[in-house]
Amino acid sequence: MFSVTVRDHIMVAHSFRGEVFGPAQRLHGATFVVDATFRRSELDSDNIVVDIGLATQQLGAALADLNYRNLDDEPDFAGINTSTEYLAKVIADRLADRVHAGELGENARGLAQLSVTLHESHAASAGYERSL
Repeated sequence: MFSVTVRDHIMVAHSFRGEVFGPAQRLHGATFVVDATFRRSELDSDNIVVDIGLATQQLGAALADLNYRNLDDEPDFAGINTSTEYLAKVIADRLADRVHAGELGENARGLAQLSVTLHESHAASAGYERSL
């Protein structure tokens, strides 16, 4: 399987409900380094997995309305614990929609898989992987 990974970041504020989250139940900030990895079993007609420039641009677009936001105030996240794992799925699904809409180029429709990893720090990350 061939792969290409592009990277961006987001800065958010949020809080969690549930004792398992301890002090993170209070409003706090988080800066995530976001990696999106695109995979396919065979290279396209240009011998690439995906156009890196388009992939970078579309990752940024998928993140734009999350950046510098208090997720607790966003209607799409009302009543949801916006854990790192959950946000990885949200971002992966947004990117998948962009792939299917042709926003990463027509050849990107041949991608097989997509994964998104959010790095919380140098020591911890969480992610989500899906088929396309």
